[in-house]
Amino acid sequence: MDGIAISRTLTVPTAELTWRTSASGGPGGQHANRANTRVELVWELEGSSIAPETLERLSARFGPRLRVVVDETRSQHRNREIAEERLVAQVTEALRPVRKRRATKPSRGANERRIKAKKRRSDTKRQRRWSGD
Repeated sequence: MDGIAISRTLTVPTAELTWRTSASGGPGGQHANRANTRVELVWELEGSSIAPETLERLSARFGPRLRVVVDETRSQHRNREIAEERLVAQVTEALRPVRKRRATKPSRGANERRIKAKKRRSDTKRQRRWSGD
C-alpha cells in the first residue's frame, strides 16, 4: 500500500492526500515572488479508508480534514518533507491514549512544610506592624 506510514498498523493512502503549492509570502526578492515553495497538505478524513475507531478519534480532534501548511524553507521539496513529518507527528499525538488522572493527596511532610511556611510568613508580617508605642 502506497502512502505515509504513521505507525506499523496505520498508513495514510496517497490517494486521500491533496498537495497544493503556492508562492510563499514575505520578503525574499525574485525567487520568493516567483517560486511556488509554500506547501499545503490536506487529508480529507471524511470517507477515509482507515479503521472506523481510528477515524473517529482523528475526526474528534481535527474535524473533517487535517491540514498542514509549511513555508519555512526556500525548497518546495524540503517543505513537502516537513509537511509529511508534521502530519505524522499530529496523527501520532492524536492517537496516543489519554491517561486518566489518579487523585492523590499531599504527603504529611508536604502539609507540614506548607503550614510552617505560612506561619513564618505570618510572623514576618506581624513583626512589621506598628505597635503604637
